[in-house]
Amino acid sequence: MASVLVPLAQGCEELEAVTIIDLLVRAGIEVVSAGLESGPVHCSRGVTILPETTLDEALKRDFDMLVLPGGQPGTDHLDADPRIHQLLRRMAAEGKYTAAICAAPKVLASGGLLAGRRATAYPGTLERLDLPETTVTTEPVIIDGNVITSRGPGTAMDFALGLIEILLGHDKRIEVETALQRP
Repeated sequence: MASVLVPLAQGCEELEAVTIIDLLVRAGIEVVSAGLESGPVHCSRGVTILPETTLDEALKRDFDMLVLPGGQPGTDHLDADPRIHQLLRRMAAEGKYTAAICAAPKVLASGGLLAGRRATAYPGTLERLDLPETTVTTEPVIIDGNVITSRGPGTAMDFALGLIEILLGHDKRIEVETALQRP
């Protein structure tokens, strides 16, 4: 069974976090939500999420994919956490998938994972950074090798469906998407 780690930082974007977790679970993927610290996560719009575990506990095992929800100040908390950067480097070295949405692609950029790649993010997020080796686009979802990026809350469903397709194939994506009754 495919396994995915979704770290949740205080101030993360709840629509992105919940959409990612929900759709991946619908596909039969094992999803572990992990708070940077213990206790509830108070999201950017006031919703409170209770992660299953802490990041320290989650780091005791391996995952097939790491997915970073965006939002502020959640993205800044992820970017400031050395455990996240260590995990990004390890996952990249092992050829595993790293994914980020909204402002969170800046964490991938800080970790050096966007060099030589195409990427997208919330408008202005990557453009503010000095990323001469990264091609920044306005596409809703970009898959460039083992790095997946997406624009923001409005693209969260397409992003999550893309992650399903990467991990379980096109047929599983269509099965999940059909049940959602998307137009």
